[in-house]
Order: sequence, then structure tokens, then C-alpha cells
Amino acid sequence: MHAIALRLCPQQDLQIELEAFVHKHQIEAACILTCVGSLTTAVLRLAHQDTATTYDGYFEIVSLTGMMSVHGSHYHMAIADSTGYTVGGHVLKGCRIYTTAELVVGILPDVSFHREPDLVTGYKELVIKT
Repeated sequence: MHAIALRLCPQQDLQIELEAFVHKHQIEAACILTCVGSLTTAVLRLAHQDTATTYDGYFEIVSLTGMMSVHGSHYHMAIADSTGYTVGGHVLKGCRIYTTAELVVGILPDVSFHREPDLVTGYKELVIKT
């Protein structure tokens, strides 16, 4: 494995920029190793919900995790507000960077991640190809 570091800037969309990064580097398989940063808007799909929930304000990114691939990526994030209230869910488009998002991405060179329909869950789930 090798790693690539990147920084996202104010007003950039977290999910859109991560997908652009994946496609720019033609990443077959990677994971987010770490991320620190802040948001002014977070758009998350919470557990067992069909629709997005939007949060406006000032938030710290306390966790961002994900599987990355040109064949489909999957990200989850936890954010905290100024009182420490924390919420997390599936990252959707619309998460706007406040000051920064500083990430390290681990690239897995001998693997390819794919998303294929799973008959049990009904969702496109991870399929690992070597």
C-alpha cells in the first residue's frame, strides 16, 4: 500500500471532490486513512432512512471513513457541532468545506473494489477482486 495526501479548500463539496480525486488518479481500490477538517453544511443519509438530512452551521469532521474506487465509492462521516453534539451517516453531495479537509488516502495496488447488487440487502455492496 502507498498513501496520497490531499487538502480540500473552503466551499468545495466533499463528496464531489473525493470522486474527482478517485477518477483523476484512476483508483481501483483505496480507503480513507484519516481526515480532519470542518464543514458549514453536512448532507447525510442517517441509518435506516431513505432521504437525506441537511445540517447547516459549523461542524468539525471527527471521523471520515470510506472505500474508494472508480467502480463506486462509499463514505461515512461523523460531525460534531460547537456543543459537542455528534451525528453521523452516509456522505452525500452537498457537504461544504468550511476551512479545510485534510486527508490521507491509502491506495491498495493489487485489489479492485466494485459495487454490485446484493440479493440479501437490496443494495450495491462491495465486491473485492484480485
